[in-house]
Amino acid sequence: MAKVVFTAEAKRGLADVPMAIRLRCYDVVERLGNWPNVSGAKPLRKELKGHFRIRTGDYRIVFRPEGSVVWIVGIDNRKDVYER
Repeated sequence: MAKVVFTAEAKRGLADVPMAIRLRCYDVVERLGNWPNVSGAKPLRKELKGHFRIRTGDYRIVFRPEGSVVWIVGIDNRKDVYER
């Protein structure tokens, strides 16, 4: 089992998404507790190398696993989430 931790930016992003998407994000966060046995996670490239993303509708959850901790670093619409 991995411990899932939100960054301050991810908490702000979660607060800004619609309630229906927020509930789906909570389901994804529960799944991330089973890292690395999580389906649908894709590794990111270039500047975000070492990070992964999971889709939920038009929104993306970007996270970075570090040992037994999974850091959620961003939650936003797919068109904006990779602009860091």
